[in-house]
Amino acid sequence: MPADIYKLPLVLEPQPEGGYTITCPLLPGLITEADTLEEVVPNAADALAALIEAHHDLAKPLPAVLQPVDHTAPVWTETLIPITV
Repeated sequence: MPADIYKLPLVLEPQPEGGYTITCPLLPGLITEADTLEEVVPNAADALAALIEAHHDLAKPLPAVLQPVDHTAPVWTETLIPITV
């Protein structure tokens, strides 16, 4: 069985000391950070997994906006691609 995939908007706020604070406007409890753009997706995935686990542990329903994407349909996504020239 493939892993659940969620499509969520992320806000990356650059920090003065470097790196980013990552939040999701649809899920106020999703907050994490990343030192580089390459760390954004794995760190956000870890934060989302922790948020889902906390909801399950507390027997709280997941927010309605948190639905896995259909594995059989195309998915539109926007991605940051750092390129060094």
